[in-house]
Amino acid sequence: MKNENRRSSFRGSIGFVLAAAGSAVGLGNIWRFPYLAAKDGGGLFLVIYLALVLTFGFALLTTEIAIGRKTKLSPLMAYRRLHPRWKPLGKLACLVPMIILPYYFVVGGWVMKYMVTFIFGGGIDASGDGYFSGFITGDIEPIIYTAVFLLITSCIVYLGVNKGIELSSKILMPLMILLVIGISLYSLTLHYTDETGVTRTGMEGLKVLVVPDLEGVTFQKILITLMDAMGQLFYSLSVAMGIMISYGSYVSSDDNLVRDINKIEVFDTAVAFLAGVMIIPAVFVFMGREGMSASGPGLMFISIPKVFASMGAAGAWIGAIFFVMAFFAALTSAVSMLEAIVSSFIDRFKISRRRSIVYEGILSLVLAVLVCLGYNALYFELPLPNGVSAQILDVMDYVSNNILMPLVAIGTCILVGWVLKPDVITDELTRNGETFSRRGLYVVMVRFVAPAMLLVLLMKSVGVI
Repeated sequence: MKNENRRSSFRGSIGFVLAAAGSAVGLGNIWRFPYLAAKDGGGLFLVIYLALVLTFGFALLTTEIAIGRKTKLSPLMAYRRLHPRWKPLGKLACLVPMIILPYYFVVGGWVMKYMVTFIFGGGIDASGDGYFSGFITGDIEPIIYTAVFLLITSCIVYLGVNKGIELSSKILMPLMILLVIGISLYSLTLHYTDETGVTRTGMEGLKVLVVPDLEGVTFQKILITLMDAMGQLFYSLSVAMGIMISYGSYVSSDDNLVRDINKIEVFDTAVAFLAGVMIIPAVFVFMGREGMSASGPGLMFISIPKVFASMGAAGAWIGAIFFVMAFFAALTSAVSMLEAIVSSFIDRFKISRRRSIVYEGILSLVLAVLVCLGYNALYFELPLPNGVSAQILDVMDYVSNNILMPLVAIGTCILVGWVLKPDVITDELTRNGETFSRRGLYVVMVRFVAPAMLLVLLMKSVGVI
């Protein structure tokens, strides 16, 4: 296969695992997982999430990585190689990161702004009311930070699989994990006495995360928690957006895929949990349970800076460390999305990596500027079926995450489970004689359970149920 012979590959399994884990450990784990855990009953959410990681998430992750290695192609072309009539699914899988990446560059620019602000001693200013809204509604500054973040991401991808993606993952991921662990441990030592004389501690905040809150638990609440955990898995595992197919295509045919997938599951789940330990106790100590009602940008750029301001002198350097860690998380995820698109352009149009990056970089920058202007000159509010009053960023996020990603995942399950049959994946996993102990679980998940759950999630996302 000519394309396979000229295709780059990761030098070792650790490079692949760290790159895949770096993609999975993005801002969704940092600003969405803690909020959902606090909202959905702490330990109850954790148990359901862990069960889904080991079943639902495992099936999707395994399928995409195996498709990538089997075809040695990008998401745009891999589905066509599997079955010519299913090439539209590859187009959808490539379209998802093309929609997400521009606004992810914008959010990455926001993270960079706060990182720079805290590093140079402006943490108190960043915690002030109106600081975040004042920044994102500015004329030029958000665009400049967005462009710089896009440039850094593009440079890493331009260096290629080995010198860019693999090397940066080997550097950034260990540093990020060390920072997450350090902040988590510090968060557990916090304590604060409010004006009413009530003292709250980090360990009490930890209980909010890990102890199941079964008060008023109903079937409907469990169903909501299940849907929330399923939605989080798309963010956490980077599935249904072509990334894992792209990275899987760079995995050596000699690597033990079963072992690598297990490592990615452990990495992702551990970091998601640590994100909760890092954020929930700190927010609980200084803002109480009501402080944990924020998610997304509200949590990252408004609530958390206020927590750092409440820490006194230590808050400045803790805040700087936190936003450096968040920057690493945003960068590794942005790199993976850009690579999924660039590899698709290379495979489909037979152009160079440099030209692919230039074309996608220009397209992303234009769309990212529109996202920035969505908080300024192009501001509007559009009600979405999920109840959000949306600007441009929210509309792009809704279309990609709530509609296209479930559709891609459903289509992949139907193709593998019913058209090609699951053996096309299980045979790839065991091509070197590896033992696939979860084969039976995989077949049941990819043929029956995962498509049904994904259909319910899609119907919920579009407001049908």
